[in-house]
Amino acid sequence: MLPSGSGINGPLLDAMLTSPPPHAIPQPSAAEDLKGLAAERTPTADGFALAEPAGGTPLELEIRVAVVRGAEQLELSSDGPWWLRSADGTVLRQGAAGSTMSLTTTEAGASELWLETNAGHAVRVNGGAYAGRLRILRESGHLLAVNHLPLEDYVASVVGAEMPSSWSMEALKAQAVAARSYALAHMARPASRHWHLGSTTRWQAYRGLASSTNRTREAAAATTGLILSYQGGIVESLYAATSEISMEAHGHLGASMSQHGAQALANSGQRYNQILAHYYRGAALARLRQGSG
Repeated sequence: MLPSGSGINGPLLDAMLTSPPPHAIPQPSAAEDLKGLAAERTPTADGFALAEPAGGTPLELEIRVAVVRGAEQLELSSDGPWWLRSADGTVLRQGAAGSTMSLTTTEAGASELWLETNAGHAVRVNGGAYAGRLRILRESGHLLAVNHLPLEDYVASVVGAEMPSSWSMEALKAQAVAARSYALAHMARPASRHWHLGSTTRWQAYRGLASSTNRTREAAAATTGLILSYQGGIVESLYAATSEISMEAHGHLGASMSQHGAQALANSGQRYNQILAHYYRGAALARLRQGSG
């Protein structure tokens, strides 16, 4: 899976003089990522708004998103200096900002690779820019690229991919809570041993840094750690563009939010917790925290 090497040039030499970031080895299975997680729940205050739990120290969680599947070849690069590492952290190749390398299924090499860069820079695969780092695996004879990144960065991107970032901030905040709750439900019940969920609308849309804006990051930050909970469990908060689509797609599954409806409610003066109460009847807001388990 590794391409052939090339000579050392000036930009590559500069990259070699920059220290790579620490290499964190993830849990062996995506299903183990929520071990020790708990949530502080606040009952619904009334029929019109969900009570907001008290603030606390933000919980750092890493989510795994399959961003490329079934590929014969991957084009890898970074906005900063990058390092391609083996599973144990050994640096196999490195390059300067903007330099590109190709991986194909026919090239020999390790079955698990990591593309990493320094904080503040993006990693790129097939032109798409992502926060965090990329894990590259073989899957049924093809290449799989999994983006490992902080949950809150993921939420900010989903908000921008699922809603216009110009919409009301209260609608964006409601979307952020719904997106985070949906993500947590799939972190608890991952789609694969190596990744929690995909990046398409089969799950919820995720476009990396392309859909992360100042306003979507503000919506994520304003609701940090908040999810929807029902009877002690995580609500897989379904949603769709309109009430009609929501009813057709999710009516048999229970509560679902209309995104255009959320925008209309926000424009009428309702806050995000009132919007959520309107669509997810009987649910409560919970704030994630580190448990003792």
